[in-house]
Amino acid sequence: MNLTRYVSPGAGRAGGERVNLRPVELSDAKDLAAAYLRNRRHLEQWEPTRGDDFFTVGGQEASIQAKLGLYAAGSEVPWVVTGSRGIQGMITLTGIVRGPFQNANLGYWIDAECTGRGLASCAVAAVVNMATEELGLHRVQAATLLHNTASQAVLNRSGFERIGVAPAYLHIAGEWQDHLLFQRVLF
Repeated sequence: MNLTRYVSPGAGRAGGERVNLRPVELSDAKDLAAAYLRNRRHLEQWEPTRGDDFFTVGGQEASIQAKLGLYAAGSEVPWVVTGSRGIQGMITLTGIVRGPFQNANLGYWIDAECTGRGLASCAVAAVVNMATEELGLHRVQAATLLHNTASQAVLNRSGFERIGVAPAYLHIAGEWQDHLLFQRVLF
């Protein structure tokens, strides 16, 4: 399976920088801790509440080990988004279900200094491509907070369709929040 891709941000909005998606490695713990710490305020409105230890190298080592265990079990594929500035985000397929469903959930974040440059759209497009070609999935779904219009635009550009609203769907920023649900049927 080839789960590494180089993606080029659209229309020169990122200065033509070459961006790489590759599966996360334990050696990424230091750089991920720095990226999460640098983006703590940016991400806190979009993610579950995190304890201080999450933003440390040890916290990231534990997180990566858990993700790699799920990867080995076939239920998750976590990628880091890297470029000239190092780790610029993460994108993950979680909750992979085989059998008649062939489905996964998509989640991602991009460094605050890199937003608005097309990186998320390119990363989502690459992962959707890998979900089809390498993983043989039939469907990918995603959820956004109701007010996360930037992420909704990324999903719309990537061919996802809105399928409804899920009340109190995820515990984000310390409270149960409603989410818009999206899907992309791959074949």
